[in-house]
Formats: sequence, structure tokens, C-alpha cells
Amino acid sequence: MTDTAPADIPPSSATSAGRPDGRVELAPGTPPPTGPYANDDLLPVPVARRTWTTYNFSALWVGMAHNTASWTLASGLIAVGMDWKQAVFTIALANLIVLVPMLLTGHAGPKYGIPFPVFARASFGIRGANLPAVVRALVACGWFGIQTWIGGEAIYFLAGKLIGNGWTSTAEFGGHPWTMWLSFALFWALQVAIILRGMETVRRFENWAAPFVLVGAFVMLWWMTDRAGGLGPLFGQPSELGWGADFWALFWPSLMGMIGFWSTLALNIPDFTRYGKSQKAQTRGQALGLPTTMTLFAFLSVLVTSGSQAVYGEPIWDPVQLAAKTDSPVGLLFALVTVLVATLSVNIAANLVSPAFDFSNVAPRKVGFRAGALITCVLAVLIAPWKLYADPQGYIFTWLGLVGGLLGTVAGILVADYWIVRRTRLDLVDLYRAGGRYWYRAGWNWRAVLAFLTGGVLAVGGADFHPLVDGRPVPFLEPLADYGWAVGLGTSMLLYLALTLPGRRDSPVSTHA
Repeated sequence: MTDTAPADIPPSSATSAGRPDGRVELAPGTPPPTGPYANDDLLPVPVARRTWTTYNFSALWVGMAHNTASWTLASGLIAVGMDWKQAVFTIALANLIVLVPMLLTGHAGPKYGIPFPVFARASFGIRGANLPAVVRALVACGWFGIQTWIGGEAIYFLAGKLIGNGWTSTAEFGGHPWTMWLSFALFWALQVAIILRGMETVRRFENWAAPFVLVGAFVMLWWMTDRAGGLGPLFGQPSELGWGADFWALFWPSLMGMIGFWSTLALNIPDFTRYGKSQKAQTRGQALGLPTTMTLFAFLSVLVTSGSQAVYGEPIWDPVQLAAKTDSPVGLLFALVTVLVATLSVNIAANLVSPAFDFSNVAPRKVGFRAGALITCVLAVLIAPWKLYADPQGYIFTWLGLVGGLLGTVAGILVADYWIVRRTRLDLVDLYRAGGRYWYRAGWNWRAVLAFLTGGVLAVGGADFHPLVDGRPVPFLEPLADYGWAVGLGTSMLLYLALTLPGRRDSPVSTHA
């Protein structure tokens, strides 16, 4: 089979149809693609079912941004020495940066109605798309496990307050009380029950969860202000770093870690935008929902964490443990229910939807959306998320840094291929067909794979993997480690374009070896 080069042409297949607003779908009355690379969950969403509005996308981001992991991002920066101004500045800048690739990759969703793993087939090949899909899925498994552990903590502390020492003073297993493991399992099962009901249930859940969680964050701020004797102590906690060399040495890896937090969604946002009513809906919804809500939530988080430092003598970065310090049963119940809703909101939307599609893409005939979600849930436990979440140093700099570096390389390739090489034009049917223009060599585009591997090594090769493992895999790359996401994205984008554009010829069926 020839190595098919990208062609700068509109969709050529007679089985797809464009609309005046630019959206493309399978032509009416045309049988949907079949075969080993298609199933009902991976096929394009018909235009009639692309109904998500600006509010739906904004609510999605409010629900995902206002969660316990986002809270610990900001509070973790306080715990490692920043003051509230430095922490909010770092997070606000990171989210403005990551919004750009998110809008660029999200464009393919409303236009073609395709999920992320199908979108990746255009650049990596029909089979090669499994490489970024599985990487993204494994990252989601880690995130799902971390969030599930947080939700389990909330159940554990709530039950402990209601039941008493009989719940908390139990025999330990694996370093934690067996009741903590039970709480973890209960929260795990609750999420499985929701996701098995499908994407429409996810949309409805996000719509009401978003405002509930925001109210809960303001209530926690009010409580901490009252305990601290006013807002003064919350704003008055000084930075341990100043604005000199010590701060900037911490700022760059922190910025990359903050970008890494949403670098996952910068890839698989088409999983959601494929349901978008228009490009304006997804663009406005994301622009309104992501940077604003993340910055607001970061502001609330750092103030509360600064207040905990003033009240308790040390910053308490975990909101579940902080909420457990209240003496009011009603207050504790409200705080921990808020944590549960927030964790459910982000975990289902960000960490179950994507890998469900990704694992389905590996074996479309055998694995559907629900089976992919179950695979994610099982792998999330095997990753041992309680170790990743053990301390802010490992959580922010190791886990998020590695995630951001690897996923930045994929984002660079997707953006370069879709916007520069193809100019947003895809052949919808060929995305599901062996032997078409996205088949390349045996289903793999070696250019994308080489760009991914090169960018990945440069991005994370010099990183400190502690506490996961000791040492740096490629020590001489250490100077690049603090800039992993930017290095990965820039390297992969430039290398992919260098390998692709010189041999490209603008003809309907251009091929080269």
C-alpha cells in the first residue's frame, strides 16, 4: 500500500455532505461506515444530534474546573512556598495558554462530529491513532484513580463524623484503614453507575453540578474567614520565595504542571465538541468557561489555604482534610457533599468519557463506550493513585509534569496536521476505511510517530521521576525538564511539519514513499 500524503482538498467522498455553516456529516440515506475500524460510538454524530450550546460547554468547564483536584493545584502552590498572588498568577497564565490548543483541536468536533481517537487517525494513521489514544487513556486512568481516591476520602471522613471512632479506628491494610478502602470502592461504583447511563446523563449532571460546587467553594471561604477573624490573615500570608530567583526557579515547572493539568482535555476535547451546535458554541463556551472559572476557583483555594496556615499553623492543601476540622455536623455534611459532587463532575466528564472512546478505538468490534469505561475503572485502581496523591511535590511536579510533557507532543502534531497541513479539511468516510488516504503504511504514519517519540524524549527525558522512581532517564536533558509541555509541543509540531510539507503535492490523490 502506498504511503498516502495529506491532500489539500475538500472531503471528496460522495457519502459525506457539507452544510452552509461548515459542518459535515454522512450524506442522508448513506449507510454508515462499517468494518474493523468503526462502531456506533466512534461514528460521526449526525448534525441533528449536535445540540450542545454555549451554556452547555460553559457548564461543562465550570463543573470540571471547580473540583477537588483543581483546588489542590492552587493550594499545593501555597504549600510549596508561593503566596496567593503568585499562585493565582501562575494558574491564570497556564489556563490562558492551554486554552489555545484546546480551541484548535476542538474545532474538528462540531465540524465533523468525530471523537478524539478518530480525529487522530488523520495524522497518525488509522491504526497509528491507537498510540496517542492509549497514551491519553492511560493518563486518564491515573487521573480517574486520583479523583476516586479523593471522593473516597470524603465518604470516609463524613462517615467517621457520623459513626464515630468505630469507623475510623479500624485495622489498617496497605497503610490505610480498611474503611478507607471501602469508601474508595463505594465511590468507584457510584461513578460506574452514572457513566453506564451514557453521554446525555453526563450533560445533565454537569449542568446542575456546576453552580452547586461554586456555592460550596464560597461557603468554605466564608467559614475560613470567620475562623481567621477576617480576610486580613488570608491575604496577609507572605511568600516564602519573594519575587526573585527562588520564585522563578519554582514558577516554570509549576506553570508546566498547571498546563499539564488540562493538557489531557486539549487532546480529547473533540469527544465533547462533537456534540456542539456550532463553532461559536464551543469556542465561546470554552473561552468563557475555562480560564475564568479556573482563575476564580484558584483564588478561592489559595485564600482558604492561606487562612488554614494562619489558623492551624500550617497550610492544609487537601480540602477534604480541611473540611474534617469543622465542629459543625451540618457544615461538615455540606462541605463533603460538595467535594463528592465536584469530584464526580470532573471525573466522569474528564477521565471516563475520553478513555472509553480511546479503548473502543483499539478494538472497535469488541469494545464499545461502556466496556471502555469499565476498562478505565479497573486500570485506575491498578495504578495505585493513593501514591501519586501522597504529597504536593510529587503531585504537581512529577505527575503533572510528565503528563503535560507527553501530551504536549500529541497536541503539537494534531494542530500542525489539522490546521497547517490539511487546513481543517478531512475526508469523513476515509477516517474509517482501510486503504484510504489515512492508511499511510499499514495504517501507520511514521512521520507522526517519529515526531511523537522525539518530542516525548526531549520533554520528559530529563525529568525527575521521584517519588515514582529515582533518577532522571536522560540526565543531560535536565535543563529542558522544567519546560516539558512547551518543549514537547514545539518539537513535535516543527518536526512533523518538516517531515510532511516538503513531499506534499496539492492534488486529490498525492502519494509518496
